[in-house]
Order: sequence, then structure tokens, then C-alpha cells
Amino acid sequence: MAHKEISAGGVVYKHENNELYVQLIIDRYGKVSIAKGKMEQGESVEETALREIEEETGILGEIIAPVDIIAYTYQNPVHGSVNKEVHYYLVEATSGQLKPQLEEINDVSWYNAREAWHRQQQTGYRNNDIILRKALSLLGISV
Repeated sequence: MAHKEISAGGVVYKHENNELYVQLIIDRYGKVSIAKGKMEQGESVEETALREIEEETGILGEIIAPVDIIAYTYQNPVHGSVNKEVHYYLVEATSGQLKPQLEEINDVSWYNAREAWHRQQQTGYRNNDIILRKALSLLGISV
């Protein structure tokens, strides 16, 4: 029986001066990514997403809509095959200040939608393309 692991995170956005901004992190491998992390005992998937976003980026938000679930399998030295599920949400920033959790990530910034998509294309993970595309689409932006 393969070990199962659930993570959750979100594409965080805000509107400022009639412009839409999307949050992207630079992970510890120097790649563009989306804040996410492992579910803890007793948490709902939504709670996990919001907690991880706050811990990694300093931003509090509220979930607007589910975006998608990415499922994949990886090899863990202890558990062997792990079936991993990552639940992504569209999250509107409500408060907080950007502050990267340097133990987990290298940086976090706001980008306008085009720039965010460009950065994802350049140095993001391919399985996040669909997440960012769907999130932008929910916000009325097609890339």
C-alpha cells in the first residue's frame, strides 16, 4: 500500500491601483513556484493552504475558489512509493506584509499577471503551468 501525502497551497492575488498582482515564490532550489506545504493532523485542506501561505510569505488571505489538484508519485527513502496530492486554491490577499520564510523559500514577490506568467514559463515547474493558467483564467486573464 503506497503511502499517501497531501499538501495544499494557493495562487495568491491582490488588486492595487486597478492592476492585478500575483504572488510567486522562489523556492530553495531557485525555481519560481507557488506557496504550498504539507497538511497537519486535524487540518482541512483549505486550512493547510492558508496556513502555508501565511508561514511562507507573511500574507493572510481568503480562499475564493479551488483551482486544481496535482497528483504524482515520488520515491521516499523511508516510505518507498508516496502518492502525493497537492490541492491548489485561488486566494485573495487580505492582510499581512511580504516576508519570505527563509528556512523554506528564498524569496517572495508580487508580479503583474503577464510578468508572473513570463517568470513561470522561464523558471517555473512545468506541472505548475496549468495551476497558474487556471488561476489567471478564474481572474479573467487568458495567457
